[in-house]
Amino acid sequence: MNDKILILDFGSQFTQLIARRVRELNVYCEIQPCTKPIVYDETMKGIILSGSPFSVNDPNAPTPDIAAMAAKLPLLAVCYGAQLLAKQSGGEVGKSTHREYGRAHLQDVVADPLFATIASGSQVWMSHSDTIKDLPYDFSVIARTESIPVAAFKASAQYAPNPVYAIQFHPEVTHSTDGGQLLKNFVVDICGARQDWTPAAFIHETVEKIKAQAGDKKVVMALSGGVDSTVAATLIHKAIGDNLYCIFVDNGLLRKGEFQQVLDGYKHLGLNTKGIDARKKFYDELSGVSDPEKKRKIIGKGFIDVFHEEAQKLTDVSFLGQGTIYPDVIESMSVHGGPSATIKSHHNVGGLPEIMHLSLIEPLRALFKDEVRKVGRELGIDDIFIGRHPFPGPGLGIRILGEVSEEKVLMLQEADAIYIQHLRDSGMYKEVWQAGAILLPVQSVGVMGDERTYEFTCALRAVTSVDGMTADWAHLPYDLLARISNDIINRVRGINRVVYDISSKPPATIEWE
Repeated sequence: MNDKILILDFGSQFTQLIARRVRELNVYCEIQPCTKPIVYDETMKGIILSGSPFSVNDPNAPTPDIAAMAAKLPLLAVCYGAQLLAKQSGGEVGKSTHREYGRAHLQDVVADPLFATIASGSQVWMSHSDTIKDLPYDFSVIARTESIPVAAFKASAQYAPNPVYAIQFHPEVTHSTDGGQLLKNFVVDICGARQDWTPAAFIHETVEKIKAQAGDKKVVMALSGGVDSTVAATLIHKAIGDNLYCIFVDNGLLRKGEFQQVLDGYKHLGLNTKGIDARKKFYDELSGVSDPEKKRKIIGKGFIDVFHEEAQKLTDVSFLGQGTIYPDVIESMSVHGGPSATIKSHHNVGGLPEIMHLSLIEPLRALFKDEVRKVGRELGIDDIFIGRHPFPGPGLGIRILGEVSEEKVLMLQEADAIYIQHLRDSGMYKEVWQAGAILLPVQSVGVMGDERTYEFTCALRAVTSVDGMTADWAHLPYDLLARISNDIINRVRGINRVVYDISSKPPATIEWE
């Protein structure tokens, strides 16, 4: 069993980033809502308390007993967690004279294991409106900033038998330049967690779990051609072989030529896959629908209907395999029932198991996208799957803003194919996390030759990211953008204007709908 760090979620949108940073240390961690009782076991080596949108002085703020946790394991409290620790221990937390948000620099850093190799002047990221005004008498300050007298502190041995630290900044974000080192100091050196959670270890453990869960029973699974479902199916196939039955549905919203390309790739992988052409069904049901959430639900339900119909033709199926990954779960619902906010619905989280009365097998549910890729490469899966950009479950249905029609799909497929081929030819495809063309419900006047045109606008989107939870727009060369624009306008009838999206996530999302 791997050592484990428990991350207690108080609702911060940064909680998942803490998990990512810990896993980058090859240490396994789990996120649990602060409202759920902690079940301690021998694999747990430490606890990290997240930030929160709450104020500790809010009467509805979550207030689990931190002293009880510190009696069991070493503890690191971040932002809200730090303020809650101070308040519960007899300190004072109140509104800051000004909102403490953005970059700051540590000062008067005390020599301590938490700050090993981290010196005064290190940049950190602040994001809070409350601040610690007075510490409990048996706590000591170990760092401050120019505007915050208590940027980091520790509890005395009288408070708890284990090391207890607290910081009012966020080490998990990249703006905290030594944040990764601080987390390593805590997780590895203070907690003593072993750094043995690797892709190979994950594969071995997951395959054994699937074998124990499925036994000699059959599993049916929908494949999308993307990295998530492909890696999940390969893990399940590695565990149960030919008892895995795969279905790949063409909903008419795939990229150009993708249906046959993916089927050929799965055949090469040895996956038993049946392809279903359901384009007409989806086009008919999407006709006249413009609302993005309604489109998502129609596409999700349509997929469920087609998949269910095909799966019913199989006999004695007990399990449903899914390629659900951590960001899907986080953005669809609060993490494991915690207080994090919902962003949007994801069609692959829920739905099918209830209809089909099947148990779920989701081997990637706890992984971030980059971790899935590492596992896929360890499995030896071809780069045609592993190196592909993420593609939304609803496909081009949410890259066509407004009503979807077959004519618009064909138009966008051509524009997207031109865009992606230019990225590949220029060597930029691997430099960006995700790229795609979006067809806007905007027509404008143009001139081609001596003729006036009144056609659609195509937006190009390309972002850089690590896990898709945050993203920056990719700075593609102007001459490349010019070539792409020229080719799309000249070769795709119906598009006479191309624009480039330069918004980051947050505040925007990667997809437009």
